[in-house]
Amino acid sequence: MADVVFNEVEKIYDNGFHAVQHLSLEVGDGEFLVLVGPSGCGKTTALRMVAGLEEISAGEVFIGDRVVNNLTPKERDVAMVFQNYALYPHLSVYENIAFGLRLRKEDKEEIHRLVAWAAQMLDLTPVLDRKPKQLSGGQRQRVAMGRAIVRKPQVFLMDEPLSNLDAKLRVQMRADIAKLQHELETTTIYVTHDQVEAMTMGDRVAVMRSGLLQQVDTPQMLYDTPANLFVAGFIGTPPMNLLEANVSVNGDVTIALGSAQLPVPDEALRVYPKLRSYGGRKVVAGLRSQYLHPGPERPDLPVVDARVDLVEALGGESIVYFRIDAQAIREGGHEGEGDEDAGAEGVVASRPNLVAQYPAHVLLKLQEQVPVAVDVARMHFFDGETGEPLR
Repeated sequence: MADVVFNEVEKIYDNGFHAVQHLSLEVGDGEFLVLVGPSGCGKTTALRMVAGLEEISAGEVFIGDRVVNNLTPKERDVAMVFQNYALYPHLSVYENIAFGLRLRKEDKEEIHRLVAWAAQMLDLTPVLDRKPKQLSGGQRQRVAMGRAIVRKPQVFLMDEPLSNLDAKLRVQMRADIAKLQHELETTTIYVTHDQVEAMTMGDRVAVMRSGLLQQVDTPQMLYDTPANLFVAGFIGTPPMNLLEANVSVNGDVTIALGSAQLPVPDEALRVYPKLRSYGGRKVVAGLRSQYLHPGPERPDLPVVDARVDLVEALGGESIVYFRIDAQAIREGGHEGEGDEDAGAEGVVASRPNLVAQYPAHVLLKLQEQVPVAVDVARMHFFDGETGEPLR
C-alpha cells in the first residue's frame, strides 16, 4: 500500500485544451478518495495520469515515495477497474481473474489460492466456470474487481465502475466495493459523476470543475460547509435551493426573496458575518430542501408564498417543487451536461425554483398557493459574482 500525491499537476492536450489545472492533492495510505464532478471536469484525466494512461504535462505524481511521471503503467503497481468491465469473453471467470497472475508467471498453486480467495470474498465461487456472457452485470463487475484485487497492488483506480448497472445493482455494488476496500485497506481513487456515490462511499471527496479542484473534505463537511457556490449546488440530493436575495441592514439584517422579507437570525450571522457588509446588494441564498416546512407546522418561522408545481410521492416522504416570487440561480451542474461553465444565471420564470422534502402526511394540490416556512438560520450565503461564501 502507498499514498498518492498530486503536486501541481497539469494536463494540456495537443489542441490546447487544459483538462487539469494546478492539481495538488494527497490521498492517504489506505484511504478511499472519490473524485467527483460534472462531465468534462478533468476527474478521469487525473485518474488516467496516475495509471500512466495519460502523459503529465507539468507537475509530479507520487505513488509512495516514487515519482511515477516517466514510469510505464506496469511499473506503477496499480490496478484499474473500468466502467465496461474489459473482460475476455472467451475465458472463464476463473481464467479472467487469473489472467494477470499468469502474465506475472506466478506459481500455479499460488494462482489457485489467490483466485479462490478473491472468488470467496466477491461471492463468485459458484460461477468460476462460467463465461462472462452467462453472468449478470453485477457479477461481471465483481469479476473485474477480482482480477484487480488478486494482484494486490499498491493502489486501486476505479473509473465509473457502476455506471452500466441498474439502480438496484448500483446500490448493492456501492456497499460491496466500500466493504471490500475497508477489508483490504488498499489506497483507492474512485471517479464518478454521481455525487450520491461519492457521498456514500468516500472517506473524503474531491470536487472538480473545469479542471480545477474546488474542495476536498469528508462528505458531511462538503454538505454542511461548501467552499463555494458550485459545491453548494452540486452536492446534495435534491440539490440545494439557490435564490437571488436582496440584503437590507438597519440594525437587524433582512433578506428579500421576491416580495417576502425574511429576518436573518444571529445564528446565521455568526456563520456568515460578511453578510452585514452586503446591505443594499444582492447575494445568493442557499437552503437545503429539508429546512423548508409546511407553514402551519412551523409558526415560529417566516414564510414565503409558494405555488405547488409538482409532487413526487416517495412513500415515506414527498419531494415538492414550488414556484415562488424570486429569481433562481443555476449552479453546480444540475441542469444537465455541459452546464458547469454556465456560471450563476437565472432560470426562466415558468420553472419551479424551490424544492422541499415534506412528510408524506402533508397533502398538496397542484397549482395551489401555500405558505412555506423557511428556516433562515440554516441558510448559506454566497457572493453572486465570485461564488465565495460570506463567512
